[in-house]
Amino acid sequence: MIQKIKSIYQGKGGVAEMLAIAVPMIISTACDGVMTFTDRFFLAKLGPEQMNAAMGGGVMLQTLMFFFVGLVGYSTALSAQYYGSGKREFAPVAAFQSMLVVAASYPLILALVPFVKYLFTVMGIPESQIGYQCDYVDVLALGVLPALMRHAFSCYFSGIGRTKVVMFATLTAMVVNVALDYILIFGNFGAPALGIKGAATATICGSISAVMILAYAYFRREHRIEFSVMKSFRFDSTVMKQLLYFGYPAGVEFFLNFCAFSLMILIFHSQGDAVATASTIMFNWDLVAFIPLLGIEIAVTSLVGRYMGAGEPDIAHRSAMSGIRTGVWYSCLMLVAFVFLPESLVNVFRPEVESAVFDRAVPTAVTMIRIASVYVLAESMMVALIGALRGAGDTHWTMMASVTFHWCTVPVLYVMFNWLDMSAVIVWSALVAGFMCFCVVLFFRYRGGKWREIKVV
Repeated sequence: MIQKIKSIYQGKGGVAEMLAIAVPMIISTACDGVMTFTDRFFLAKLGPEQMNAAMGGGVMLQTLMFFFVGLVGYSTALSAQYYGSGKREFAPVAAFQSMLVVAASYPLILALVPFVKYLFTVMGIPESQIGYQCDYVDVLALGVLPALMRHAFSCYFSGIGRTKVVMFATLTAMVVNVALDYILIFGNFGAPALGIKGAATATICGSISAVMILAYAYFRREHRIEFSVMKSFRFDSTVMKQLLYFGYPAGVEFFLNFCAFSLMILIFHSQGDAVATASTIMFNWDLVAFIPLLGIEIAVTSLVGRYMGAGEPDIAHRSAMSGIRTGVWYSCLMLVAFVFLPESLVNVFRPEVESAVFDRAVPTAVTMIRIASVYVLAESMMVALIGALRGAGDTHWTMMASVTFHWCTVPVLYVMFNWLDMSAVIVWSALVAGFMCFCVVLFFRYRGGKWREIKVV
């Protein structure tokens, strides 16, 4: 038994190697979750309308960013494959190509902000919420460039396995964000009380602080020499083609899936203030449970990419299995919290003044959180399998399967709410069941083994 446990933990692709990369990324993504959660937690004290607006507005702005987030995100796998193949000087070349993509994306995203605000008006968002939502998007859009640059740097360092610097940068961003949330939302220490605009401003300042730390690490003398960083600042058509060919499916997947997810949230929010509040609380806690799993996905992508680049698919498979084990252990903790503490989790968002809307939302939110406990374990498998497939370069199939699932789900939710007049609890249960089925589909794709045959670099 002891020998079997050691075999799981030790060696290439073992849990120990996975944890060395995953733990800093879990902490990093958890910090991102804390920042988002804190925004909504503080805004909830001002009333459910501002909390709901931050949820709806933030998701829609992220939708505009997510094609580029997915495209740039493939630089993790690309840097890892170059690193594993012994061509480490090309890892920063891949990073610079991703930065060029970021620079091109910024004006396009800003140009689409008015369309997002128009969409709010046609989706039936409550009047009490829509003004706050537009204000939040207007301010937060100004921080798109530092947010994407932070992502590009983080993907590079994750790809070469230097995740501690990403963790330190994210911890700094969290401290800055949370501190400024407290100051700017409520007007503490003599600052103006900006409410939801203060939350958006704090988020931007957090991103800028993280970029400064990551840039410092990137340009440190030791790192410049080891990876020939100063020779990487050039357009490289070969590396750019690799990034675009394998990265655009991830970008399309991220964008279309987030469009679908945004519409799902808008469908829930269009069912009235109580359902909007209950679903916002649920999605907030789902975010808390899910975001640390993204750290495991990044670690799996990095290790699978590294070992596929080195021509060792069996060790890449072992890394994926280690990612699933790590995710299941974490998800068990969230399952316990969701099953036994849902009332406490809901009441975290209780406003300081009496709110009839919140009181009506509580029973629905409690039930939705309990139902979510069913699929937190499935999520841990899902992120590890997606990370493995992306790391190996199987991005085109992943895009098709994921986008098809999400966009088939949107009309189903709409029909269940508006034609069949079903409750939010039943609709949420159907959504959870759908995600569990999608996880099974991913498993069979991975088990088929086509990812072993893909050549990226």
